[in-house]
Amino acid sequence: MTQINENYSLKKYNTFGVDVKARYFATPQSIQEIIDILENKRECFPFMIIGEGSNILFTRDFNGLVLKPAIRGIKIISSDREHCYAEVGAGENWDEFVHWAVESNLAGVENLSLIPGSAGSSPIQNIGAYGAEVSDIIEKVNYLDLETLEIKSLPAGECHFGYRTSIFKYQLKNRIVITSVIFRLNTAHIYNTTYGNLQEEVEKMGDLSLATVRQAVINIRNSKLPDPKIIGNAGSFFKNPVLGKEVACKIRQNYSSMPFYNLPGDLVKIPAGWLIEQCGWKGKKTGNAGVHDKQALVLVNHGNATGMEIKELAGKIMESVYEKFSIRLEPEVNII
Repeated sequence: MTQINENYSLKKYNTFGVDVKARYFATPQSIQEIIDILENKRECFPFMIIGEGSNILFTRDFNGLVLKPAIRGIKIISSDREHCYAEVGAGENWDEFVHWAVESNLAGVENLSLIPGSAGSSPIQNIGAYGAEVSDIIEKVNYLDLETLEIKSLPAGECHFGYRTSIFKYQLKNRIVITSVIFRLNTAHIYNTTYGNLQEEVEKMGDLSLATVRQAVINIRNSKLPDPKIIGNAGSFFKNPVLGKEVACKIRQNYSSMPFYNLPGDLVKIPAGWLIEQCGWKGKKTGNAGVHDKQALVLVNHGNATGMEIKELAGKIMESVYEKFSIRLEPEVNII
């Protein structure tokens, strides 16, 4: 039986490094251990599931049960002429899985290198970077139904994947625990290097390969994003807003340098970092919280910031962006 800790510090379990406590905390290593904990601690609700804590901002102590599933393992369960299907335990570190795939000469995840978090968390947020989203390669998500304590599966087509969202983030939130994800990896290598300056960075690495694409992504991310081990952060704090082309064109009449990316359906994605930078927030510090000096999309904990300090800073940024551009930013980070 997994040990259940009381009044447990979550500081090392959230990448912002916010010092809050959970009334109860456990790291079950199997589905049965999760079931045993829930059967014995039903009175501890509310409860929440966390992965690597890379997409959470705690604003206060959590008066309930926090579970950090530690179900591990990567195994190939089947393959065909074009694909290899790998089942990955929810507790596996995401980037370690990406490394495994690239080393195994399997394509599809290399653009998602160095994204913090666990494999089990990846479908919830539908993580994405450099023109790729994890929903592109998910075949099926296996989960524990907390109402019936039965193991169930949801095919990708029923996961309601969207930009940084899924059925797990809303309709099934706190109703299930993801136990493993089955990924559909490609045996043929079709490269996606058109996003941003990825192609330019790949060319510096040498011949085009899964390894060079992965290393190029790592290099770019390291040049822009702070290491949570050095300064607390959760990566991109806000979603990049998606606007109609007509709206975007009106904004560009006044801000001709505004970058954008065309999307299907006459939609345009605007970099939230650019909007924030235009409002003068890049590198700005308020108390112990601040905006990163290299990437305005990243909010940081300069040492002893509380979750409320960071939340209040985010609110001020959202307000100023709306005043200047009439665009409402939406947090990508889950605020607890």
